Amino acid sequence: MTLRVGMVTIDCTDPQRLSGFWIEALGLRVGADYGEFLFLTDPEGGVQLGLQHVPEPRGGKNRLHLDLVTEDRAGEVARLVSIGATELTEHEMPGLSWTVLADPEGNQFCVGGEH
Repeated sequence: MTLRVGMVTIDCTDPQRLSGFWIEALGLRVGADYGEFLFLTDPEGGVQLGLQHVPEPRGGKNRLHLDLVTEDRAGEVARLVSIGATELTEHEMPGLSWTVLADPEGNQFCVGGEH
């Protein structure tokens, strides 16, 4: 197999404004800014994050979302909320817990960790 994930793209109404949140959240850098499409790169070589302008606001639940992992879920959730995320819900099952958040444009993502 020769395929791999190179980028995950988030639709948004203002890529430049939203980039500030994701840069702060994940330690990314702007790799390229084409106005309506912005690439955020990981200095450690991870998957790129694309922010793509769309004219309409997000409606309903995302069909695809990011699952972020950490050893300090409560601390990271608090940090993300302090930079503009909204905490939506928490979930738990044996051996796994996660918090659902939304970025400043309402795109949902999760922060989880084993316990």
